[in-house]
Amino acid sequence: MSVTEPDIYQKARERMVQTQIAARGIKDPRVLAAMLKVPRHLFVEEALKDQAYGDYPLPIGEGQTISQPYIVALMTEALELKGPEKVLEVGTGSGYQAAILAELARWVYSIERYSSLARRAKRILESLGYNNVIIKVGDGTKGWPEAAPFDAIIVTAAGPKIPEPLIEQLKDGGRLVMPVGDEWSQYLIKVTKKGDQLIKENLGAVRFVKLVGEYGFKE
Repeated sequence: MSVTEPDIYQKARERMVQTQIAARGIKDPRVLAAMLKVPRHLFVEEALKDQAYGDYPLPIGEGQTISQPYIVALMTEALELKGPEKVLEVGTGSGYQAAILAELARWVYSIERYSSLARRAKRILESLGYNNVIIKVGDGTKGWPEAAPFDAIIVTAAGPKIPEPLIEQLKDGGRLVMPVGDEWSQYLIKVTKKGDQLIKENLGAVRFVKLVGEYGFKE
């Protein structure tokens, strides 16, 4: 009896969660369950499907990437999502991170700079039944003022500093996770907003594509 394609991918996801994510200290059971459920192979190009569950990022076009599974899990866990939240994602990319967030929060608002990526992500997310993700094309460094404030904000590209509009649009008590640094050397920073105070935590060295926009890097 031959193994069906879904079984192959399910086993690959199980391996990914056990060896790349749980083994590196990700403990939130809801995050682990989401990573186990979302079919990552559907968010990459056909030619890269066999690499979808590898321990590395993959190209998705327009010079952008789908992040390494562990980094997706690390950033997601840092948001401390419980279920009723409204989350802002800056950088829709493939749509994979948005799908993970959609499993864990009530609403996901996602901004993408490239219309081609936004269209593709929207199509995949809709085909999987994620009707709690709203995508728009625009400058993510300005946030989404009409939908603010947000319980959590995740930025999937690196900027020289955290854009001021994103801090303004974060609820009191909210969490923001973003890679900060120059083009070559960055750290994943978690910010918790407490009144006028920002409590910052360094989650380690990372390497992301550049966050381009009015409050990010220039072209």
